Amino acid sequence: MLKDTHMPARPVVAVAGATGAVGAEFLKVLHDVDFPASEVRALASARSAGKQLLFDGCGDVPAGPLTVAEMTPEAFEGVDIALFSAGAGVSLQMRQAVVDAGAVMIDNSSAFRMDPDVPLVVPEVNPEDAATHQGVIANPNCSTIQMVVALKPLYDLSRIKRVVVATYQAASGAGAPAMAELYDQTRAFLEGTPEDQLEISAFQHRIAFNCIPHIDVFLDDGSTKEEWKMVEETKKIMHDDQLAVAATCVRVPVLRCHGEVINVEFEDEVSVDAARKALEAAPGIQVMDDPAEACYPMPGILAGTDLSYVGRLRKDPTVPHGIAFWNVADQIRKGAALNAVQIAQLLLP
Repeated sequence: MLKDTHMPARPVVAVAGATGAVGAEFLKVLHDVDFPASEVRALASARSAGKQLLFDGCGDVPAGPLTVAEMTPEAFEGVDIALFSAGAGVSLQMRQAVVDAGAVMIDNSSAFRMDPDVPLVVPEVNPEDAATHQGVIANPNCSTIQMVVALKPLYDLSRIKRVVVATYQAASGAGAPAMAELYDQTRAFLEGTPEDQLEISAFQHRIAFNCIPHIDVFLDDGSTKEEWKMVEETKKIMHDDQLAVAATCVRVPVLRCHGEVINVEFEDEVSVDAARKALEAAPGIQVMDDPAEACYPMPGILAGTDLSYVGRLRKDPTVPHGIAFWNVADQIRKGAALNAVQIAQLLLP
């Protein structure tokens, strides 16, 4: 494990954006891994200041309510690690204050991911990059994280030339209001509410009983920004600018856990058996692959879990040296909060 010799053994941790879906998950993960914090500060906007958040404790911090404080530059004084999930604008605004306070910002937004001076880290894939930080480490996009965890052991067998991925992304990837919209629309739809009377605010169209091939904004080339993120972030994390990635990202009416269909083309022949063994031996992965028993990863059974799950592993005969598989992970846990806390663990002395 990498060490940061300047990091205290019992760091002060700030959770910035503590009242959001990922902020709440940060608090759960800190407890679940028993992160050795001496203090945990819950920070959010002024309108949330004073709110009480339940916290089960970690390290030296006992279980009990945390009082939310307003996120100001002064709020980071004495902080060692700042876990951010408050949006790119807030991260950009608070970066200097965090760095000036001597803390390390681990940012879950898109603000710094493609900054060449900011490492983009998935601990199972490129932990060594965390050591190059200059006060900020970026957490990749959720859909990228689960994919590269599965790609890394395969890439170690033979360089990957090309990846084609189609995502089935859960509503919670758009935040707590999006989850509520899925609940409310489903209920209204089943009660016979006319289509033109359904409330639509979190998505471009009705999400209940629908799939929407539109996540983030459209770019000039016809792709979406979510798809662009998967392409560029994968290259950066894997340290391979020549890796070809084609992504199609789709929102589906699932509450938690993203699914991904991934087709990989290698430079050299890789057998399905070799791929399976590499995946089974890799950290952060569980292979669930027994078609005879209808065993494969599914979002409905994996919410709240920490791994990247792989199933439907098979040969892709349409390209030289091809493998195809299905991948599922909880994008709030491994795709956001857990990955960030695992980065923080890399910094512990």
